[in-house]
Amino acid sequence: MTPARDLSLASYRHLAEFRHQIRKFIRYSEDAARAHGTEPQQHQLLLAIKGLPAGKLPTISELADRLQIRHHSAVELINRLADHGAVIRETAAEDRREVLIRLTPAGERTLRALSLEHRNELRKAAPQLMKALDSIMKGSD
Repeated sequence: MTPARDLSLASYRHLAEFRHQIRKFIRYSEDAARAHGTEPQQHQLLLAIKGLPAGKLPTISELADRLQIRHHSAVELINRLADHGAVIRETAAEDRREVLIRLTPAGERTLRALSLEHRNELRKAAPQLMKALDSIMKGSD
């Protein structure tokens, strides 16, 4: 199948609408995190730690990859969360050179509250998100 060389005006509109719906949710997420005294990237890091796929360890490198940020940026986020008592560093049992990041009870509480709010917001936003995505997928360009 040869990729289309151009898009119709309708396709641009569908893409723009999908992007708009995603941005609305992201804005909600950023505001919700701040309302809980957490920066948006810190919230994302808490979620990345708790939501790692089975078999993945919460190493700095893994978390940086999950957030698509550089290693040193992940270290800074972890430092700030550690200063606020939301995470701790632990030495891995299997490889004592490896550092694992764990949520503290305070980090768990913050993440739980934000996750419940986010799930509720996603349930409200889902119809518009799905409609926008469906429009893109059904496009005929």
